[in-house]
This record gives sequence, structure tokens and C-alpha cells, in this order.
Amino acid sequence: MSECRAWYEGDPILEAYHDHEWCKVNHDDDFEFQMLALEGASVGLSWRTIMHKRENYCAAFHDFRIDACAAMTDEELERQMENPGIIRNRGKIFSVRKNAQVVQQIQKEFGSFDAYLWSFTDGQRIDGHWKSPAEIPTVSDVSRRMSADMKKRGIGFVGQVITYSFLQAVGIVNDHLEDCPDR
Repeated sequence: MSECRAWYEGDPILEAYHDHEWCKVNHDDDFEFQMLALEGASVGLSWRTIMHKRENYCAAFHDFRIDACAAMTDEELERQMENPGIIRNRGKIFSVRKNAQVVQQIQKEFGSFDAYLWSFTDGQRIDGHWKSPAEIPTVSDVSRRMSADMKKRGIGFVGQVITYSFLQAVGIVNDHLEDCPDR
């Protein structure tokens, strides 16, 4: 088995994510927003924790439809503080609405969230061609620039490391190892 698969250690949810979503190009704005929100929720926690709560997050946040999240009321967001199916962190919960509102502005400016994201690489996919997990970075020039720009626009929970993970999640970066069958 490729070392690329070692990080999910037989977990069926993470296995499906690795095999069907991780580092796979997806140009859907709502999917990209979902990954942004989930990556933000993972700050200080494990990706495993978030992925095991993903269905609950989708139910709590209107399947991460950008317009629906942008329109969430304070009352709706406050109710999520009582939701045991998600991480009950006020900053992270309220950031979903704020980030959705910023993404709406990005959509107006760039035509789509996807166009904005891919503008950081001039539409080119970054493929590391790594041979071992130790070679895979946690930050890159692109994640630094994207993180800084997102923060400047008002998006929360987008540090350089989280932004690098986000780039993997939406397929802008392909960090599947060379011997991985899911490359």
C-alpha cells in the first residue's frame, strides 16, 4: 500500500475522502466554500474530527450553499452553539456567515469563487510529485499569498497552514504521492 494512504489508518470516512475528494479538482463554488468552512473548523483540531462531523455541519449550514450561509441570522447561528454534532466554538460558527458574505463579494469581483482561487496559480494545478509523506510541505508561496489576501478581505480562520490544506482539499494542489493509485 502507498504511504499516501497511511494517514487515514483504515478509517472509512477518511479513506473515501482520500480516494474521491482529496487533491481532486472541483470547480464548484459551494463545494469550495464547504472545504473552506470545514478547514476553518479544523483549526486546533484533527481533520478526522471534522470529517466525522461533516454531515452534521452540512445540515447545520444549509449544505454550505454560499447564499444561504450568508443570510443566516444571529438566532440560527446561536442555535448551533447547542448543536452537539459540530464544534461549538462561537468564532468558528459565526465565521461561516461572515466568510460566506466575503465570498459573495469575491464572486462579484471575479465572477466566481473558483476563478478567484485559481487566480493564485494562473489556472495551473500544482503537482508536487512527492515520493514520501515527509516531502509534502505544510505551507507554500501560494498558501501564504492566498492566506494574506483572504485575511485582508475579512475571511477568518485562514492561516497559511490551513490555506495549504484547503488548496489540497479543492484540488489546486495535488499532493498524492507518486505511487498512490488515487493520483
